[in-house]
Amino acid sequence: MKNSKIKGIALDESLKRLVWHEFKPKCGENTALVPIKYSALNHRDVWISKGKYPGIKPFITLGSDGLVEQEGHRKVINPGLHWGNNENFQSSRFEVLGMPSHGTFAEAIEIEQSKLHDTPRHLSDEEAAALPLAGVTAYRCLLKRCQLKPKEKVLITGIGGGVASMALQYAIAMDADVIVTSGSLEKIDMALKLGAKAGYNYREEDWHNALISDFGGVDVVIDSAGGEGFANLVSIVNPGGRIGFYGGGLGNWTFVNPQKLFWRQISILGSTMGSDQDFREMLDFVSLHNIRPVVDQVFNISDYDEAFRYMSSAAQFGKIVFNNLG
Repeated sequence: MKNSKIKGIALDESLKRLVWHEFKPKCGENTALVPIKYSALNHRDVWISKGKYPGIKPFITLGSDGLVEQEGHRKVINPGLHWGNNENFQSSRFEVLGMPSHGTFAEAIEIEQSKLHDTPRHLSDEEAAALPLAGVTAYRCLLKRCQLKPKEKVLITGIGGGVASMALQYAIAMDADVIVTSGSLEKIDMALKLGAKAGYNYREEDWHNALISDFGGVDVVIDSAGGEGFANLVSIVNPGGRIGFYGGGLGNWTFVNPQKLFWRQISILGSTMGSDQDFREMLDFVSLHNIRPVVDQVFNISDYDEAFRYMSSAAQFGKIVFNNLG
């Protein structure tokens, strides 16, 4: 395979279609060329396919998550590249695997050896492929940035996505009381089965007041939506609480009352992916607590169009995985 071309899923030159594309690996001194068994979709991939991501280039293989096999050992890939030396924030060179560097929706990948980590033994191949990006993002946001403590109350908004479902499992492992929101009663029910204490339909106008009445507020909020609803999250957080967010799919915050923030000593903490240290700690945490990423559905990679459409529908709970051999 060392001198052969690799086939993977990329955007065509018009940046309008997903296509199979071949490219030749460079095979650097500190890199390994390894076959990919399973990979996993992220919303990032869908946004790239729709042109809603900065720095998009044609014929770059997409995909950030992957399980590979190297000399008979299962390895997961840390998809965060060039974090830098400061644990507090990423360097200006930081990027996520799968754009602008070739990613995991392919037969094989050339990757720095240091980015390959032993897979937690209790995970299936599909679960392992689902872990990296969502796992490290949830770990840094919830446990490093927001410093969740046992017995605290945590609200996770938009349950169903990969990061949110990982944050749910991490919080339960920390013996926290977890509350979730969703526009889907089915997803709320699934979260309850995983151990959440309660769920609220954010489509109901007064849901946040109902939560305050039932639980007296929360200590930590994990959010990826932003938008007008962020003001409700500020109202929900108890004095000294923390709001961690790793996305803003609904746009800018509006109607946020600054007095509620400073008078009640509330911290707002942005978070992106995680450092190499965060990734190693995440793997240890997952192993210690026997956490299994929720896999919603597995597609053969040849059915990539169907998988992208399914993610765009927002119907999934957990991760969508590709069998790269299929």
